[in-house]
Amino acid sequence: RVDRDHRIDVGAVSGKFVARENPNFVGGGSGLSHDAPGVVSVRRGNDGGFGFTIYPGGKKSPQDLDEDNVVVGRVLEGMDVVQKLNELPVVQSANVNYMGLTGGPMTKNAPSRACRYGGPMYCNELKPLKKVLVEKSGVLS
Repeated sequence: RVDRDHRIDVGAVSGKFVARENPNFVGGGSGLSHDAPGVVSVRRGNDGGFGFTIYPGGKKSPQDLDEDNVVVGRVLEGMDVVQKLNELPVVQSANVNYMGLTGGPMTKNAPSRACRYGGPMYCNELKPLKKVLVEKSGVLS
């Protein structure tokens, strides 16, 4: 998902060397924050799996990212690619009460955070219009 100037959710790592059980960062933290473009983080807890988020920088405050994610690294090379990802055209909100469709609150028009992280139903909001594959992206150390 691409929330322009706020977050780029690039998903989980896959391959034969990946742990079979997702780490749980509840209560833990690195003490680092989303203070500059290119910060890479992972969602706390098991709510959304083990997906990586890149903070592209911008006018939107990253405060919710600091609360919900643990910073695990920073993009060292390839910020031009991050900026291209940040500018991808995405599916905008259809102004549909997604949560009402699943028996949730009837007053909310936009999907909840749970929808974006594999909650009670699948939604396309903020999904790029064309498929994007991130591979051979480097080493996290």
